[in-house]
Amino acid sequence: MQRRDFLKMSLAASAVAVSTSVSAGVTTQPIDNRKVSRIAFPEKKPLITYSDRPPLLETPRDVFSKAITPNDEFFVRWHLPEIPTYIDTETYTLNINGLVEKEIHLTLKDLKENFEQVEVTAVLQCGGNSRSAYHPMAGGIQWGSGAMGCAKWKGVRLRDILNRAGLQKDAHWIGFNGKDNAAYYESPSFIRELEISELDDHVIVAYEMNGEDLPYLNGFPLRLVIPGYYSDSWVKMLSNVTVTKEYKNLFFMDVAYRVPDNECECEDPNDKAKKTKPITHMNVKSVIGYPTNETVVHHNSHVVVRGVAWDDGHGIKDVLVSTDQGKTWEASVLNESAGRYAFKEFRFSYKPTNYGQATVMAKAVNRLGQEQPLAKDIQWNHGGYKYNGIDTVTFEVV
Repeated sequence: MQRRDFLKMSLAASAVAVSTSVSAGVTTQPIDNRKVSRIAFPEKKPLITYSDRPPLLETPRDVFSKAITPNDEFFVRWHLPEIPTYIDTETYTLNINGLVEKEIHLTLKDLKENFEQVEVTAVLQCGGNSRSAYHPMAGGIQWGSGAMGCAKWKGVRLRDILNRAGLQKDAHWIGFNGKDNAAYYESPSFIRELEISELDDHVIVAYEMNGEDLPYLNGFPLRLVIPGYYSDSWVKMLSNVTVTKEYKNLFFMDVAYRVPDNECECEDPNDKAKKTKPITHMNVKSVIGYPTNETVVHHNSHVVVRGVAWDDGHGIKDVLVSTDQGKTWEASVLNESAGRYAFKEFRFSYKPTNYGQATVMAKAVNRLGQEQPLAKDIQWNHGGYKYNGIDTVTFEVV
């Protein structure tokens, strides 16, 4: 065999191997080189922009070196393009109807003056955060790792509001929808449902975020807050709560935001799962905020790796860091927590001893012993949901 023939066969075999693996579904690190826009949306700093109608904005990686995400750097995710451009806070009303003893219509003043005010610090994360890690491409916005944030939310317990209306004995489901509308009349409305049994005292209707009115693009004047759950259920510009006996078939419950109903929540791109289930609880995850993939540091300098970790509320026990491509892991230092649903800050100090590229990896472990897998060990799903691979950053040492 001629050498050139051997090379041709080798290249052909490699192409077949790559094609086969991708067709079967592979997972890598999410895309992390997108540039921040030069244009800022109202109440926001410039962010990574995917769309302006509906607004789709991602938070840059370096923001995640602190436990609380500032309002002006918080990601934005809307589903429908028709968002009111003006809201009168004096007349805005939250309507509670359906299987209740009496329908009630609450103004913002009612909520702030006639109910107990509560606060919860919680992570808001899109179910498709890091979707760009899935190959072949999963349907939806190809987020990097910044479709998330952590804020202190203030408002009123949903349970207290429902108690004020009075639940009838057949009440089992609650439907939520807001003020955004589709541009095309046949497009489905964004309505989410919860079983009443899923409610606890941490589920609130919030009007404040980090001590300020909710930013307009984050759901002003009211949004649902469900700590531990992915953000698809956190309805923005909340205007209507309807209590029902039966579950209603809805696009954003029965088609979107679902994963295969099997142990790995995975499927083959060419043989998709017939049975699916909704995404609800977040899994354990961490993200490195510093250094970033654009960072340059000096040889033998003192580098402090910083980032955040979280799960669905069981609590973060450890964040382990590796500086040798995952061969060994060392415990980082965890800061005081702002609550079990909040980001947990971590930091890890070391000196890079070699010139050139250096890699750091972070792996969170929660109190149940659940830990992040390597990216390559996460199996594919058609929606690109619930990615939680070990985070990896490669930077330059000069």
